[in-house]
Amino acid sequence: MENSASREIQLEITGSASIRTSTECRIYKVPYHLRKWNEEAYTPQVISIGPIHHGNNKFQTMEKHKERCFESLKQRTGITLEDFERDIRPMENSIRQCYVETVVDLGSDDFVKMIMLDVSFILELFLKFNSESWPREYPLLVEAWLLDTVFRDLLLLENQLPFFVIEKLFNLAFPYGSNNRSLIQLTFDFFKTLNIYDRTPISIANEEIKHFTDLLRAFQLPESSKLPYRGPDTTFPKYSATQLHEAGVKFTKAPTKSQLNEAGAKFTKARTTSVLDLDFKNGELEIPTLTFEDGMEDLVRNIMALEQCNIRLDTYFTDFYIILDHLIDTTKDVELLIKKGIIVNCLGDSETVTSMINKLNRGIIRRGMNANYFNLCEKLNAFAEGFWNRNKAKLIRQYFNSPWKGTATIAAFIILALTLLQTIFTIKSSIGPKRV
Repeated sequence: MENSASREIQLEITGSASIRTSTECRIYKVPYHLRKWNEEAYTPQVISIGPIHHGNNKFQTMEKHKERCFESLKQRTGITLEDFERDIRPMENSIRQCYVETVVDLGSDDFVKMIMLDVSFILELFLKFNSESWPREYPLLVEAWLLDTVFRDLLLLENQLPFFVIEKLFNLAFPYGSNNRSLIQLTFDFFKTLNIYDRTPISIANEEIKHFTDLLRAFQLPESSKLPYRGPDTTFPKYSATQLHEAGVKFTKAPTKSQLNEAGAKFTKARTTSVLDLDFKNGELEIPTLTFEDGMEDLVRNIMALEQCNIRLDTYFTDFYIILDHLIDTTKDVELLIKKGIIVNCLGDSETVTSMINKLNRGIIRRGMNANYFNLCEKLNAFAEGFWNRNKAKLIRQYFNSPWKGTATIAAFIILALTLLQTIFTIKSSIGPKRV
């Protein structure tokens, strides 16, 4: 039986689907053992949403903008301050309970006002972004970087509102949707500009949405019905990408969802098309394309923090980045994956990407492992440790690990072969038949 705390809303995108929003939501403050490795990755820069960072003086400019958004929403919909308060107050205790730590002491009136202004800002932002030409004087367009930073801040774990609150006030303001679009459709349309997922809204039907960070995680995982079993045993690649390449492993980039759709029947096997899709078969390791650009580390760290904090969530996303950390030890590993089209580096030098990946898993606590990844790592290690592959890799490391050494080795082989041939001819001529 479906949880009574969940409600279904209809989503119309190329078809009909339902998405459940759960009032059983938990929003966490990132613990120190994770936060200390990159404080800024978890901290909003320009706007506070929810109570954790509320009241910080550096967000006062955006607080004034929230009030303008509330006035704009009232004019757009005809709802009043009393309408908002009437819907928010019965939910106040439920909303407060979503926050695991008591992070700010707000009275009832101040708490309700904060929720009202934060939701108004989000709804106005989504509506302007999706359906209207942006007013030239709109504050987020004054400086080019500001809107991108707001995008980023809205996805941080500590900067969340329960999704059911946003949905409740959206339904109050737009009983029949906004231009026949549901809240979830507006949300997808807004965040898809980040190019952070390969799924469509229709594929997340029947999955619960707690908040935007949780939704970001869902974007990058297969559908719940396709998630593999997790077991208590763990194992990871013993060798880096370059070492595996020397042992004969071929690296290829996984096809995107659109490529799979275009290929049609060619890809009929049951496999996901998520950003976490890994496959190893016949000596070929298939890895999804990873674009390293500004803001990527923040998004990855916040999803991993969510999986670390919420014991109910399996660490599927974290598994992937632990494996990636084992594959990448040096810049040579990054450069190999760039050459194969797996890594797209928009950050500049390879050292930046290497450092980022190697630091992501500091402080991470492992809870079992994706069974598919476990089997993949077992096969990958066995392949690299096979007699021929191991000795081929050893030969490459000892004699071909640089252009000069490789050239010298080839020259030595040629000289040795010529010397051997000369010796053979000399021996044959010396023992040949003597003339009478």
